[in-house]
Amino acid sequence: MAVGFNTIPADLRIPLFWAEFDNSQAGYGSNAKRTLLVGQTITPLAATMAWPRLVTSYEEAAGLFGQGSMLANMMKAYRANDTFGEVWVYPFVDVTAGAAATGTITASGTATAAGTIALYVAGTLIPVGVTVGMTAAQAAAAMAAAINAKPTLPVTASANAAAVTVTARHKGTLGNAIDLRANYRGGAGGESLPAGLGLTFAAMSGGTTDPDLVPLGAALGDEEFDFVVSPYTGVGQLDTLRDIMGDTTGRWSWQRQAYGHVFSMKPGDAAALQSFGAARNDQHVTIMGVDGSPTPPYEWAAAYGGAAAVSLRADPARPLQTVPIRGVLAPSIDKRFPRTTQQTLLSSGIALADFARDGSAMILRAVTTYQRNRWGQADLSYLDTEVLFIAAEVVRRLRSVITQKFARSKLANDGTRFGAGQPIVTPKIIKAELVAQYAIMEEEGLVENAQAFAAATIVERSTSDVSRVNVLYAPDFINGLRVLAVLAQFRS
Repeated sequence: MAVGFNTIPADLRIPLFWAEFDNSQAGYGSNAKRTLLVGQTITPLAATMAWPRLVTSYEEAAGLFGQGSMLANMMKAYRANDTFGEVWVYPFVDVTAGAAATGTITASGTATAAGTIALYVAGTLIPVGVTVGMTAAQAAAAMAAAINAKPTLPVTASANAAAVTVTARHKGTLGNAIDLRANYRGGAGGESLPAGLGLTFAAMSGGTTDPDLVPLGAALGDEEFDFVVSPYTGVGQLDTLRDIMGDTTGRWSWQRQAYGHVFSMKPGDAAALQSFGAARNDQHVTIMGVDGSPTPPYEWAAAYGGAAAVSLRADPARPLQTVPIRGVLAPSIDKRFPRTTQQTLLSSGIALADFARDGSAMILRAVTTYQRNRWGQADLSYLDTEVLFIAAEVVRRLRSVITQKFARSKLANDGTRFGAGQPIVTPKIIKAELVAQYAIMEEEGLVENAQAFAAATIVERSTSDVSRVNVLYAPDFINGLRVLAVLAQFRS
C-alpha cells in the first residue's frame, strides 16, 4: 500500500466507504501577536487572580488597578495608538520600602485680573479659575482642589498657605519624571497667568525603589508576547529583561522560541541619554529617548509600543519611521534634538521620535540598544527593531510548516524509492519545502534573493542521529529604505 493512512487500518474488512482527514497539506495560520503591559497597580492584587491576564480597555484597567494608576494610564496611552490589538497586563505592587516622589507649586502675589491658570500635571491640562483679588493662598487651595478632583491623575495634592505639595500615587523612581508646569501652549495657545499672580515649580523628586522584575520571567513562561511594554530603565531592571528575553536561556533561545521585544522610554538630555545608551547592548530592547516632554515616561512607552505594534503586526519588515505616536506631548522646540544630536543618539542605541510643527509625534528610527558583538566590535546586525520581528516571523513560519506538514513523517535518505502516498521525507524534500516557503515570503516582502538562499541553504541527515535532519538556513532579510543620498551635480 503506497498511501500512508493515519487511522484507517490496512486490514479493514467492513464495506464500503471510509474517510479520514489530514490537514498537513492545508494552509498554515499565524498566531495573534499579543502585547504585554508591565507596570504598577494602586489596588491590591487578588491572590486568586492569575497574571498576566487579558485586559481589553482602559475602563477595565482602571477598575482592576485603580484610577490614576500607572497601568490604567498606560492602557489609555496604548489604546490611543492600537485600538485593535490583544493586550495582556502584568502588574506589580509598590515596593513597601520605597518612597513616593513629591514636588511643589508655590503661588505668589494677588490676582489683579480674572483669568485661568493653565496648570499641567503629567501632561494633563488642569484649568484653575482665578478671580480678581484672589490671594496666593487661595490660588494654592484652588489648584490643590482641582488636582484632587481629577482621579485619573498620577498624583494627589495638598495646600499649605501658598504652597501646593504634589505627591505621586506610586512609590518608585518613575514618579520623579512626573511633569509639573503651567502654560504649556503659551500665549499662542491662549495660556498665560492672570495678572498679579506668579507660580514657582519645584520638580518632582525623592521617589525611590522600583519593583524587581525577576518574577516576570517565570510568570510569562513560554507564552508568546510580541510587544512587551516596560517603563523601567534602571540598570538592574534592564539586565533582568535582557536575561528574560535572551538568546541562551531566555525567550529567544532555541528551546523556548517564545520571542518578543521590549519597548521602553527614558527621559533625559542628550548627554545623559548618550551615556546611558552607550552602556547598553541588548538587541531585544528598544528605548525611546525624549527630553522635556510633559507626558510621563510610562505613557510614552505605552504609546510608542502601541504605535509600533500596529505597524509591525501588519508588516514586520516595513520601516517604523514616520509612524505617528498619538497621545503624547512634544517637548518645547529648544528641547528637541537637532540633527547632529539625533545622529549621535541613534549611534548610541537610543531610539528617537520626531516632532512636526504642530507638536504631533512620530517615530524617527527605532534602533535597539545593540551596538557591539561579543568581542566589543561595532556590529550593525541588530541595529533596527524591525530585524528582530522579521526573524521571528520567518522562524515561526517555518515552525508552523514543518510541524504541520511533517509532524509524523518517516525519514529516508535521498534517492530512496518509496510510494508517492507514503508519509516519507528526505533531505531534498525538506529543502524543496524550505525553498518554496522562502519564495512565498519573498513575494510577501519579508526576504529577498531566493536563488542565493537556495544555493546557500544546506539540508542533510545527521550522521550521529538517524532520526535527525540538520539545516543551515540562510535567509536574506529585506531591508527598509532609510537613507536616500543625493549628489545634486548641477550644470549652468
